[in-house]
Amino acid sequence: MRKNYILPKGLRVVELPSESPVAICGIAVHAGTRHEAPGQYGLAHFCEHLSFKGTARRSAMRILNDIEGLGGELNAFTNKEDTVFYCSILRQHLDKALDVLLDIVFNSTFPQAEVEKECEVVCDEIESYEDSPADLIYDEFENILFDGHPLGHNILGTADQVRAYTSDDAKRFTAQWYRPENCVMFINHPEAHPQTKAHPLPLPKEEAHPLPLPKGGEESHLHPSDSSHTDSKTIQPPLPLGGAGGGLFSRHRSTHQAHVMLGTTTYAASDDRRWALYLLNNILGGPAMNSRLPLSLRERHGLVYTVESSMTSYSDTGLWTVYFGCDAADTDRCQRLVRRELDRLMDKPLSAAQLKAAKRQLHGQLAIACENREQFTLDYARTFLHTGHGRTLSDVMQHIDALTSADLQQCACELFTPERLTTLIYEPSSC
Repeated sequence: MRKNYILPKGLRVVELPSESPVAICGIAVHAGTRHEAPGQYGLAHFCEHLSFKGTARRSAMRILNDIEGLGGELNAFTNKEDTVFYCSILRQHLDKALDVLLDIVFNSTFPQAEVEKECEVVCDEIESYEDSPADLIYDEFENILFDGHPLGHNILGTADQVRAYTSDDAKRFTAQWYRPENCVMFINHPEAHPQTKAHPLPLPKEEAHPLPLPKGGEESHLHPSDSSHTDSKTIQPPLPLGGAGGGLFSRHRSTHQAHVMLGTTTYAASDDRRWALYLLNNILGGPAMNSRLPLSLRERHGLVYTVESSMTSYSDTGLWTVYFGCDAADTDRCQRLVRRELDRLMDKPLSAAQLKAAKRQLHGQLAIACENREQFTLDYARTFLHTGHGRTLSDVMQHIDALTSADLQQCACELFTPERLTTLIYEPSSC
């Protein structure tokens, strides 16, 4: 049975049942790229890196050895709305893992010497990312679509920005956002509840307050809250459906292929219309090779190796995209084939048999995905962080099973019209 409760200082805890000998645990922090003030771009991700570089009780080497010396794995990631630290370890070492996680999230010291070393590591990560156009195009496309909005800058920042950050910058950002009431601790283990209750946890002894802002600095537009829901008064207004959509953007890059992305802003995580898009997205470009876009562009015409569609739901807006890479000479043809599949979904509702098959396929894919305990636990925890409740396979399928062909066609007509879509193309420099 799933449990949740609140520890001292307001830290929410979510427990998920499991009979595995491996425990999965972590802390999700409601602080991501969109929480960065101007001049702080890339700082949320940088603080994630720096949290592993020493606390009042542990050196950077001891942090690694305390987990990896027991055969465990310690990791973290940052995205637009949260930062997540997590660990997989044998169940008998769960108390050690929780102690390390709480220590690095709430008690990191950010030594300046470690800041200077780690900034070069992050700069290498930035350069590596810029060498991968198939990844980079996602960030640039999102920046175009959300231009002027807090979501409209990338997670890593720039090398110049990262090299300018100091220990005080990290302390200021984490003091503002890495607060127990702004976090969720998650544990996938059947005996987690008594262990967590029995052991003292290294939470901050005093209320943390942000350091004074540097001269000319500005407060972030978002503020931490013990509420599980984002306060709409503290963020910029949601983008209208379709956002700043429309238009063609082209960049010349030193690549062998053309890389193409098209898409639009969509529904927020709280909008029930996103379930229709969720199923449509899987029909179009989900992981199965019999999705419509892979069937058309790859299997029938042999024009691409990779074509996929994806959707992301944020607290106040969303994003839907199609990506493919192809020979530069085939760019227009591939775009026409994508347009044909979008038009089919707009022009004619799915038959009863097609709808049933689409739901059956998604149900199987989700059931298999849930077998990945680590990913399921991370997804559940992040949903709980932002909404105050988790989501199981049964919850998702109730929404999917309720969809009708008319729901899907209405969603397609609302989002897939040519004037609503933005297109970004990376063209080989030789073209």
